[in-house]
Amino acid sequence: MTTISTRQTRRGLLMTGGAWAAVFAVARLAGEPFAVLAQEAAPATDPFAAKDVLSLAEGLAAKDFERPALDVPEPFNGLKVEQYRDIRFRNEQALWQSERIGVEVHLLPRGWIYETPVDVFVVEDGQARKLVADSRLFTFGEAIPSAPEAAPFAFSGFKLVGPLNRADRVDEFAVFQGASYFRAIGLGQSYGLSARGLAVNTGRPGGEEFPIFRAFWIEKPRNPGAEVVVHALLDSPSVAGAYRFTISQGETTEMLVDAVLYPRRSLKHVGIAPLTSMFLRGRAQRRVNGDLRPSVHNSDGLAILNGRGERIWRPITNPRMLQTSAFIDKAPRGFGLIQRDRDFETFEDLTGRFERRPSLWVEPRGNWGDGFVELIEIPSEEEIHDNIVAYWTPADPLEPGKPFPVSYKLHWGAEAPLPRAGARVVKTAAGPLRKDGWVRFAIDFAGPALSEGPELPALDLTASAGTIHSQKVQPHPAIGGVRVMFDFETGGSEMSEMRLALKRGDQTISETWLYRWTA
Repeated sequence: MTTISTRQTRRGLLMTGGAWAAVFAVARLAGEPFAVLAQEAAPATDPFAAKDVLSLAEGLAAKDFERPALDVPEPFNGLKVEQYRDIRFRNEQALWQSERIGVEVHLLPRGWIYETPVDVFVVEDGQARKLVADSRLFTFGEAIPSAPEAAPFAFSGFKLVGPLNRADRVDEFAVFQGASYFRAIGLGQSYGLSARGLAVNTGRPGGEEFPIFRAFWIEKPRNPGAEVVVHALLDSPSVAGAYRFTISQGETTEMLVDAVLYPRRSLKHVGIAPLTSMFLRGRAQRRVNGDLRPSVHNSDGLAILNGRGERIWRPITNPRMLQTSAFIDKAPRGFGLIQRDRDFETFEDLTGRFERRPSLWVEPRGNWGDGFVELIEIPSEEEIHDNIVAYWTPADPLEPGKPFPVSYKLHWGAEAPLPRAGARVVKTAAGPLRKDGWVRFAIDFAGPALSEGPELPALDLTASAGTIHSQKVQPHPAIGGVRVMFDFETGGSEMSEMRLALKRGDQTISETWLYRWTA
C-alpha cells in the first residue's frame, strides 16, 4: 500500500507530481469492500487535519485544472433515471449504523447524470481512511438486468441519515451529490431547493462553469447527537477551494460553512453561497398553462435583510426571457429563497407536496463588504429544471494568489430565522383585467405591526413605468392583516419595477415588496 500524508506542504505536493495526485494517494486502500472496512479492524490510515484540505486546494490552484475521468463501466454508463433509481445502497452497510451515534452515512453510486467520481474518506480520532467503492454495496433491481455481481465502481456522493422526525426511526436529512450541489431538510420536510459550493459565470455569455467536489472527509462525531463535520475539496477550471461543513439536523437543519477559495484566474462573476430552486407557476404568474395544479414551485420569493436593516421580499417568476436582478448592498445580514405558502390547496399535489419544501436562508458570518445579491430567473416549461438562482457577488473580483476566505450559516427549514416584527408579505396574486394592457395586483400582509391601532396603514407604492390606479388597503381578517389592491396600466411598457411598503406616519412598518412586471 502506498500512501502520501495530507500534511505535506504545497511545495512538497507539487514536487511529487501534483496536488490532485496526492488526493488519490491519501489513505489509499485496495481490494476490500466497504462492509469489511466498516466491521473489521481499521486498515492503515494517515493523520488528518482541516488544514490539509487547505493545502490540497492551494496546490490544485497552482496547477492547471485536470478534469476527472468519466469512464463509467458498463452497464452503468448509459442508465436512464428509472434505472439509476433501481440501484439502492444496502442499509445494513451504512457507516456507524450499529454505533447509535445519531448519524449514519449512505454512499451513492455513479451513473445517469452523476458521472464524476468522488473520493470519500472517514476521519476517526484524527486518522483518515478511504472508503473503497464496490458494486456489492448496492442492490440492483429488475431495471438493470445485466448488472454484474461484482465490478469496479465509484461513488458519486453520500447521504447523511439520522433520527430527524422520530427518535425511533432514521431519516435522510442531507445529501451531497453532483458537481458542488448539496441539499438538506428540516423536521417534516421533503427535498426541494439545493445549495452549491460556488457559482461561476451563471447566466453569462460563454456558458456557466460548474465547480465540482472532488473529495469529502467525514468526521465521526465524538458523542451521540453531536454535529457532523464534513470537509470538501472543490475544483474547477477557474478556482479551487477548501470547505468545512458543520451540520446539525433538527426542526431547522443548520450548516455552518467555512471556506477558502484559491482562484486560478480573475473571477468577476462569482456567486458566494449560491442557492438553486424551481418556479414553474404561481399565484402571481401562470405563464405555463396546461397544468391542473394551481401552483408549482419549490420557492416563491427571494428574501433579503440588507446591511441597512431593510427587509425585502421579491416574488420570483418564470419569465419569457432570462431575467437578472441585482440588489446592491454593503455588509448584508442575510438572504434566501423562501417557500412562504404552506397550504396544500395552493399546490394540490399529493406526490410533490410542495408545501413541505424547505426554505433556505444564508446568514453571513463576519462583514462581507460591498457587493450585491443577484437573482437569476430562467424560462422553463417543465418542473424538472431548476430555473431560479440566487447568490452574493463581491464588488471586487477574486484574484489569483489571493486566498478568499468566507463563512456563513445555512438554515434549512420552514421559515427564515428572523423575528416576526413589523409586517411581511404573505401572498402575491396578479391577473389581467378585461382592459387590454391592464393588470390587477393583490398583495397580502400580516404581522404584529398591523394589530397596533385601529387605522389602516398608508401605502408607499411606485412603478418605474406604466401607471398605478385604484390603490387601496382592506382589512384581511382571515390572516389578521391587510390586503393591498391596485390596477396597473402598462401603457405599452415592456418592463416595470414596482416597489411597495406599508407606513404609519413617517415609519415603515413592513418589509418592502419588490416586483418586476414584464410584458
